[in-house]
Amino acid sequence: MNKSLLISEIFPPINGGSGRWFWELYTRLPSSEYVIAVGKTEGDKAFDKTHDLNIHRLELSSPSWGIKSLSGLKFYWRVFNQVRKLIKQEKISTIHCGRCLPEGFIGYLFYKMFNIPYICYIHGEDVEAASTSRELSWIVKKVLASATTLICNSQNTANLLLNNWQADSRIIKILNPGCDTNKFIPAEPNEHIKSKLGWHNKKVILTVGRLQERKGQDMLIRAIPAIKQFTPNILYAIIGGGEEKLKLEQLVNELNLQDNVMFMSEVSDEEMIQAYQQCDLFVLPNRTVGKDIEGFGMVLVEAQSCGIPVIAGDSGGTAETMVIGKTGFIVDCTEPQPIANKIIELFKHPDIIEQLGNNGRKHVVKTLDWQAHKNKAEKLFS
Repeated sequence: MNKSLLISEIFPPINGGSGRWFWELYTRLPSSEYVIAVGKTEGDKAFDKTHDLNIHRLELSSPSWGIKSLSGLKFYWRVFNQVRKLIKQEKISTIHCGRCLPEGFIGYLFYKMFNIPYICYIHGEDVEAASTSRELSWIVKKVLASATTLICNSQNTANLLLNNWQADSRIIKILNPGCDTNKFIPAEPNEHIKSKLGWHNKKVILTVGRLQERKGQDMLIRAIPAIKQFTPNILYAIIGGGEEKLKLEQLVNELNLQDNVMFMSEVSDEEMIQAYQQCDLFVLPNRTVGKDIEGFGMVLVEAQSCGIPVIAGDSGGTAETMVIGKTGFIVDCTEPQPIANKIIELFKHPDIIEQLGNNGRKHVVKTLDWQAHKNKAEKLFS
């Protein structure tokens, strides 16, 4: 039997768009045909008792993804040897690389040395980040040139490959991340659940995503004073952890918004879905920072699946997650006022909010359900 090996540093229990993508896809594929090599992380042993994937935990994190530094060379040598043992043990015939770097370069090495074909997932922000380094750009070009298939999460990402990297259009395929529409479902407002979340009697704006600069939580925090003038009981709930948390907390204190901003770093899957269902608006106020872009925005899809209208910044592939004007809106999120204006406008028209939510649910069920995604993926893999 031919087996494929997925290599991805990011995978549950780590929260992250690409990790969730791979989890949702590969749990739907025959476990006998796929082997999963993913990064070690806190809580992984307990998590791995909850599923029946053929999973192997490797040390896939490194301070350097280049090959000029000693640490980078040591990293690739160590991972290469671990993966080589897996390939031999599991009789792997194809490698699936979670990103260009570092996973794609590992696939490239096996292709060059053992002629094992590989496909590579491209997320947009990964190739854009690499373009700022001559060394990493050289590696990415090698990876893109030798892959059998480049799976892009959006048309925007595919355009980056075509326009900036001169990738072969014949091997570029688009596979939007999806959503479990049987799990992310609309629910009636429930004050008991809202109280458990700490949202009692609040009008709630929700953001789910890593606390990093391009996600733009800072701009929405800065927009809250203007929104508060129209909606005094406003609450901005932020789910996610990351390097910007201290800065964001300081900003909340500076603006005296302790009663209007809530950080919810650790939540269960059940609480996450309840948060989507019980919020009034979902906003991903993302922006492009240098070369750092939003590749797609799975959280926008999950919110729409729960019947919640969405607002997002004009970065990367976010516009491809929604039907603009019918399920959500794209606004300039490089400053707070446009965000505030759009949110206030929607809060003034609850009937429009309801219609947008209904449209969003239909949109996701029809075009972005995981089952349809899995069927497309199997065709690409074959």
